[in-house]
Amino acid sequence: MKRARVLIVDDSATMRGLIRVVLSQDPEIEVVGEAGDAMQARAAIKQLNPDVVTLDIEMPNMNGLEFLEKIMTLRPMPVIMVSTLTHHGAEATIAALEIGAFDCVGKPTPGDVEPFAGLTETVKAASRSRRHEGGVPSVAPSSEQPRELLGYIPSRKIIAIGASTGGVEALISVLAKFPANCPPTVITQHMPAAFTASFAQRLNRLCKPQVKEAEDGDRLLIGRVYLAPGGKSHLEVANPTAPACRLISTDAVNGHRPSVDVLFNSVAELAGKRSVGVILTGMGQDGANGLLRMRQAGADTIGQNEKTCVVYGMPRVAFEKGAVAVQLPLNLIGDGILRSTTLRKDRVA
Repeated sequence: MKRARVLIVDDSATMRGLIRVVLSQDPEIEVVGEAGDAMQARAAIKQLNPDVVTLDIEMPNMNGLEFLEKIMTLRPMPVIMVSTLTHHGAEATIAALEIGAFDCVGKPTPGDVEPFAGLTETVKAASRSRRHEGGVPSVAPSSEQPRELLGYIPSRKIIAIGASTGGVEALISVLAKFPANCPPTVITQHMPAAFTASFAQRLNRLCKPQVKEAEDGDRLLIGRVYLAPGGKSHLEVANPTAPACRLISTDAVNGHRPSVDVLFNSVAELAGKRSVGVILTGMGQDGANGLLRMRQAGADTIGQNEKTCVVYGMPRVAFEKGAVAVQLPLNLIGDGILRSTTLRKDRVA
């Protein structure tokens, strides 16, 4: 098997060394070079032609976001952002993922037992991704109201969406289609704990519905979107008479907390055919079994197609299990959801 060739870019020699040690433990990864700033990184990319770059957000001369934009414009390739777990770091990371970074990892904090856990798998997935093939362009939300929304009246359905790697761009694309009176929508996106609040705020600025990080007991209301808090607990929906968010601090499922399966299973049980399940780009298989339960309970189910996924992992497993009723390209998923949730089908193309 061809090894993933990685360039490490960070202004801290200590951090570069730590990343190198972690990555070098995997025989399927080769660290081909290091750089301390954007100028060194640009020369190293030309000389070494790496498969993947790990990139620090905060660097001298040119920060990581500016350099990432140049990479995505001039030489698109998989870039994994390395960020501090602070509010400023989270804001910058969300911006990086929107620009087109493959994924993000948090810098270790004092007391971390396993620094950069999962980085090796992320690097290997990045080297195999469509981003590495030059596919999956960055997505920008449209400011225009889609023609399909004329006369939209929401049904009593609940929308549940699961995503992982590539999910920031994908969710922005999907939610940009939603009107201000969309059905209540619950989302689990695999993301470090420090980043989900900033992501919810970003979505709230970009989209017509109100978007917030879910809190225990939040009532599911028309025109509201609820994002599971990263790393802290699982998001479920509960209470059939007055549906609401429920956060539970149980063990990780499929290696994730929050888990898409946990969310989908709860929606299948609570809402059944009065729901729509959507699985977007991501590594692994989280969400496949839960989406299958939703479909068996009578829900409409949608999976992102392979061509538009950054990583066709979660949607592929769900499709192979028979959980996906229809596969759609990313740019049509928002419209597909609205068609499944409107009471005015004669007014929706």
